Amino acid sequence: MLSVPEAFRMALVMGAAVLFCRAIPFLFFRDTGCNTGKPLSGRTPGSRFRSLAERAAPPVTMTILAVNAMSGPIRESPHAAFPVLAASLFTALVHLWKRNSLLSIFGGTAVYMVLSRLAGLAGL
Repeated sequence: MLSVPEAFRMALVMGAAVLFCRAIPFLFFRDTGCNTGKPLSGRTPGSRFRSLAERAAPPVTMTILAVNAMSGPIRESPHAAFPVLAASLFTALVHLWKRNSLLSIFGGTAVYMVLSRLAGLAGL
């Protein structure tokens, strides 16, 4: 068991690590004009990379999260693959059709819940 001073030191180190991880994007992208709403006044050496990162990071992050979320149930039980894949396809199609994140996420969740319930009732 940890003593009080050790627990306090661990909490400080963990807090500093979380703060550092949260602050990195703001430190890294501070010259992009995002905070002021004004465009860059001049080209900085890393501005091309920052522009690419600003455009690519959200879709890449969402793809990683989606693949991670889908791989768990599929690996654990192969019969769970159909509801997961069908709901993912439904979510993607609704988003491409309506361009509404809230609608596509709630619709995909509803499709997954219904299909997984039906698969459970069918004994799959």
